[in-house]
Amino acid sequence: MFYVYILKSKKDNNCYIGSTKDLERRVKEHNAGLVFSTKLRIPFDLVYFEAYKSENDARQREKNLKIKSRAFAQLKRRVKESIKL
Repeated sequence: MFYVYILKSKKDNNCYIGSTKDLERRVKEHNAGLVFSTKLRIPFDLVYFEAYKSENDARQREKNLKIKSRAFAQLKRRVKESIKL
């Protein structure tokens, strides 16, 4: 399985969107400061994820959420209690 995930920083309350094949390992890497783009914003909570059988589908969804603010806004409305921005 491939995953698209959203992490919420406890430091600045902003979200990070990513994708991975190993969700548990990737979240640990983010929280250990091993990911350059997020190391200054640790710690993180995993607030949302979606699972895909196809890596291409997961990457496309990640791209869609990052580039199209409308897609991310719609997702935030669906899971507003989890993300609470």
